[in-house]
Amino acid sequence: MTATEPRTYPFNVAESLDLDPIYAQLREQEPLTRIKLPYGEQAWLASRYEDVKVVLGDPRFSRAECLRRDEPRLRPRQQSGGILSMDPPDHTRLRRLVAKAFTQRRVEQLRPRTQDIADGLVTAMIERGGPADLVEEFALPLPITVICELLGVPYEDRADFRVWSDAFLSTSKLSADQAADHIDRMNDYIAGLIAQRRVEPADDLITGLIAARDEQDKLTEDEMVRLVAGILVAGHETTASQIPNCLHVLLTHPEQLERLRADLDLIPSAVEELLRFVPLGVGAGFARYATEDVELGGVLVRAGEPVLSSIGSANRDEAVFDDPEALDLARAEASHVGFGHGPHHCLGAQLARMELQVALRTLLTRFPGLGFPNSPEQDVDWKTGLLVRGPQRMVLSWQGVE
Repeated sequence: MTATEPRTYPFNVAESLDLDPIYAQLREQEPLTRIKLPYGEQAWLASRYEDVKVVLGDPRFSRAECLRRDEPRLRPRQQSGGILSMDPPDHTRLRRLVAKAFTQRRVEQLRPRTQDIADGLVTAMIERGGPADLVEEFALPLPITVICELLGVPYEDRADFRVWSDAFLSTSKLSADQAADHIDRMNDYIAGLIAQRRVEPADDLITGLIAARDEQDKLTEDEMVRLVAGILVAGHETTASQIPNCLHVLLTHPEQLERLRADLDLIPSAVEELLRFVPLGVGAGFARYATEDVELGGVLVRAGEPVLSSIGSANRDEAVFDDPEALDLARAEASHVGFGHGPHHCLGAQLARMELQVALRTLLTRFPGLGFPNSPEQDVDWKTGLLVRGPQRMVLSWQGVE
């Protein structure tokens, strides 16, 4: 490997939650390295915590520039716009319209309803008897129900959401034409809901966005459709993946699981540690382009060059986290960057935290003997061909219930 030869990326495999060991090597020896993704131009990859925060938060790095370039990416189609490909002030304008729905105060108001949903799902699992697929019977319906109620989307259409989510996140699971067709169908569906809400307003986020569009002219019709579609997908997909991911990590770290069972007050810090520990993405995405020459990781990034940020590697940075490869549910060090950083910090971070806290507490208290009936290798099937990692099937059994 010479200095001019880019490394083939991504490094991680989809069928596990392991972080490829090459990241530790890069953090030590080559914190900014050249990579080549399956599609798009070559890029730099940042692997250290502080460098990742600079790329994600410094205004000298532009997200919107991706729309004018052959963005480095894991899938054939390019980003076609929307809030994820905006810079301030346009990004700020749209984010402000929905931010109030995801504040910590508003999310805490949703906690009792989220708990009711979780309890109902677990009760149904108990009544059907085990073993049960945690993904289908709990991890998917919990966040889907919450985000549907928040937005004002009919839960009975949830079967379509899964198809549409795969289209948004597909790297190779769907062809480019299939993915584009599903996304078009989703946008048409959202446009129909908006038209319905104009006739029949309700106490939901879609109705609020309609008012911002029709009465205050704060966003275009296309921006509203894309914003609702993005919230619907992001509002359930990552949490639906992280619930079984977190359970998988706990069940394969039994000493930490018992520590948590013995002290459920640890759940908030446990969720933060699990979000740090689990590298959700197959690889880094959403390149930022330098708008001027920037020194980063001892390398001069030239104006116009794209940089990708490895969240998973940043969350294992030895310069920031003590013994970063160890799972420590009481860890009290620097904040992880699992929800990103800077202007594009995950809008639904507080909602995801709350849902994961409710999910873990409910599963651990209602299923004292929760575990794999056979082994992780036999009882878990992993997603493939998507941007995110996690079980598509995770069979669990239990000995006692409460």
